[in-house]
Amino acid sequence: MIAGPFFMSGTLLNAAGIIVGSLLGVALKRRIPSGLADQVLKVLGIACGILGVTGIVSAMFAVDTGTGTLQASGGFLLLVSLVIGCVVGELIRIDDHLNAFGKRVENRFGASGFARGFVAASVIFPVGAMAILGSLQDGLRGDISVLLIKTGLDFTTSIILASTLGIGVLFSFVPLVLFQGSVTLLAGALYPFVSAELLDLFSMVGYTIVLCIGVNFVAGSNMKVANFLPALAVPIVYYFVF
Repeated sequence: MIAGPFFMSGTLLNAAGIIVGSLLGVALKRRIPSGLADQVLKVLGIACGILGVTGIVSAMFAVDTGTGTLQASGGFLLLVSLVIGCVVGELIRIDDHLNAFGKRVENRFGASGFARGFVAASVIFPVGAMAILGSLQDGLRGDISVLLIKTGLDFTTSIILASTLGIGVLFSFVPLVLFQGSVTLLAGALYPFVSAELLDLFSMVGYTIVLCIGVNFVAGSNMKVANFLPALAVPIVYYFVF
């Protein structure tokens, strides 16, 4: 049963955390020398990499209670998901469209670097089990405890991101509200189908995408990470088909 008229309060609080954190980060950006900003971005990339690896390991590996050995699963599904997601993303040019939108904003308002910050943050914040589980609990019971923790994490991350990538990070609250809000609105219909196994499969792919963002920050590469987003749908389809 849906919790009531305030069942999106967790997502709205999450969005507010990103907005406030981004504004603080932009204020700090003016006081950070460019050389230090580059170092901070690399440190953030390492943090994203660690977060991605940790999430992947927790989703793919489990201890066999009988033998005490570490068992891995989902490796082939992860590979297939990334390949299919990348192909679909390239065909419909997700990254190009997001960057084109960002460039239009940059040209119109003189917001240098808007595109990079917007695309990176739009991929980081909505991806992960906390976004889904927290939104489901918000929609079903009005319980925002998970999203409250996520808000704290996103608030901190948005400060660091915006201090190096600029105001574009702030506007990532829009895709976050669209995604988490949709899960909250559909919580009653989705809840019976969302198992721990499905969350693990989704997180396995999602945290791999976060890892790719970290690689971009550290190595300065131009991997079109947004094109990987369709990969998130593959484990969901796999779960319900097989």
